[in-house]
Amino acid sequence: QVQVEESGGRLVRAGDSLRLSCVASQRPFSGATLGWFRQVPGKEREFVAAITWTGIATYNTDFVKGRFTISKDNVKIAVYLQMNSLELEDTAVYYCGLSRGVTRKSIEVDYWGQGTQVTVSS
Repeated sequence: QVQVEESGGRLVRAGDSLRLSCVASQRPFSGATLGWFRQVPGKEREFVAAITWTGIATYNTDFVKGRFTISKDNVKIAVYLQMNSLELEDTAVYYCGLSRGVTRKSIEVDYWGQGTQVTVSS
């Protein structure tokens, strides 16, 4: 069974930076992609960013606006999300998901982590 684990979420102030980490226990698909989603209560889980095994990154340009950078470590089967200039609206539980390819749809993610809470205060 593939396990995915996030870390790094915490309480920060608006304008601060934060780096989230995600590690998968194995790479079950040749085209496995790790990505980040986020969710607030009462709303659907939304796509944040993803990166392919070969390093092609995709972002949700609706709100990332150059503030977030996704990176990876293939040896560790890990992905990181560097978030800068955090805004109150970035408050959410951030989930890491492993899927067969790049997807913006949470329903297409095969394995999820438990999530890590990011809270941005004023």
